[in-house]
Amino acid sequence: MTIRRATSAILLALVAILASCGEREKDRLALVGGNVIDLSDGSVMQNAVVVIYKGHIETLAPATGFKIPKSAVVLDVSGRYLIPGLIDAHAHVKRWALSRYIAYGVTTVRDIHGTEDSVNALRDEVNLGAIPGPRMFVAGAMIDGSPATFADAGVATTPDEARRLVDQRALSKADFITVYTRITPALLRPIVEEAGTLSLSVTGHLGLTDALTASSMGIRSIDHLSGVPEAAAASPSPFYAAHSRSFFDGWNYFEKSWATLDSADLARVAQALASRKVYLVPTLVLHEAFSRLDDPAVMTGPDLEAVPDSEKLRWNVPDLIIRAGWMPADFEAFRASRPNQDLFIREFRSAGGVLVTGTDASNQMLVPGLSEHREMELLVRAGLTPRDALLAATRSAAALLGADSLGRIAPGKVADIVVLTGDPLADISNTRKVERVILRGLVYSADSVRTNW
Repeated sequence: MTIRRATSAILLALVAILASCGEREKDRLALVGGNVIDLSDGSVMQNAVVVIYKGHIETLAPATGFKIPKSAVVLDVSGRYLIPGLIDAHAHVKRWALSRYIAYGVTTVRDIHGTEDSVNALRDEVNLGAIPGPRMFVAGAMIDGSPATFADAGVATTPDEARRLVDQRALSKADFITVYTRITPALLRPIVEEAGTLSLSVTGHLGLTDALTASSMGIRSIDHLSGVPEAAAASPSPFYAAHSRSFFDGWNYFEKSWATLDSADLARVAQALASRKVYLVPTLVLHEAFSRLDDPAVMTGPDLEAVPDSEKLRWNVPDLIIRAGWMPADFEAFRASRPNQDLFIREFRSAGGVLVTGTDASNQMLVPGLSEHREMELLVRAGLTPRDALLAATRSAAALLGADSLGRIAPGKVADIVVLTGDPLADISNTRKVERVILRGLVYSADSVRTNW
C-alpha cells in the first residue's frame, strides 16, 4: 500500500469515526414551535420547545431565545398542539391492538382482566421495549364470586379464599386487583384489606355490592357506574336478585334502571362518592355502544377499518344479542337511561369527584384507541368542559394508576406526548387529529403506523 493510499484510508476511517461520534451525540429530541397545553389551568404555552432526553422531558420553555442543545434532533411542530399521552383506564388489551393505541395517541392502558400468563407476558414485552405499544398496568385475572362469569377468573367463596387470591395476584406481579359482579360485601372487605397490606389498589365492576358500601370499604375505583343504581334505588334487592341469576340479567336490570332513578337520589350518591375520593371510570362509550347495537349503521363505517376481520368475527354481535336476550324494547330502554347517566356524571363532577376515561376495548364495537376519543366526546356531551375530559384522560388517570410521572408535559415527567393538528380545548373532537405520538421518547407518525396495520 502506498503512503497516499494509506493516508486516504486513515482519513476515511477518521471521517467514519467522527460521523459515528456525531450520531452518538444526537441523544436528545427537541419539539420546537408547538402550543403546549397545561391542563392544570387550561393555559397554553405558545411557540414552545420541549427537549426530551432518555425518554423523559428535560426542558419545557418558550422557544424564543432558547438555545437548542447541539445534541438534539429538531422536530418542527409549529402550529401544532401538544397534550400528554392519553390513558385508557379500562381495557382488555390484545396484541393486535398495540399499534392502534399508538396511532390514536393512547400511550398507557390499564388492563382490567386477562389470562395471567399471557397478559403479564405482554405487559413485560411492551414495558421492556421488546415490542412497541402503550405502557401497560395489569390486574391479571379478576376475582369473582361463585359461579364466576368468566372461566379464567379467580373464584372466592370465603374471606380466606378471597385473601389468598389477592396474594396470588401479588406474587404474579399484578399492578392492581379487579373484583367482579358476584363479590359480596363479606368478600370485598378482606380483598380490600389484603390488597392494602400489599400496596395494591382495588377496582370493581360491582353487582352484589352497591357503590356506597364499596366506597366505605376503601375500593379505589368503580367501573361502568356499577353499584350506583343499587345505592340510589329505594331497595337494592331486585338488583341483587338479577345479578344472582346471571350476568346479563344483572346488567340488563342495572342498565334499564337508570331511567327510573330520582335525580335527588342520584345527587346524594354522587356527593357521597365524591367525598370519599373514589375514582369513577364510567365507560360511557360502552353504555352508548350497547344502546345502539340494533342500529345497522354502527356495524359499518371507517372507524371499524382499524379492526382486523378476525376480530370482527370474534365479536359476533348477533350472537351477543341472542345470548343477552336483547329485544328492540331493551335497546330503547338502554337509550332512555343515558340522560340520567349523564346527569350523574355532572353531579359527581360538580361535587368534586374525579372521573377517569376508560372504554372496555376491545369488546364488541369498541375500537382500541379510537374509543378513547369517543369517551372524551361523550364526557363533554354529558356536561364537562374539554379540559375536564382531557384531565380525565391524562392527569386524573395517572393519579388512579399511582403514576405521577405520567399525564403531564413537564420537566422530569416521561416523554409521552401527542401532537395534534387542532386545538382540543376549542373542540374535544380535535383529539382525533393525531399527527405524531412520542412514546418513551420515540417518535411515531400516526399515518405510518396505520399503513402497517
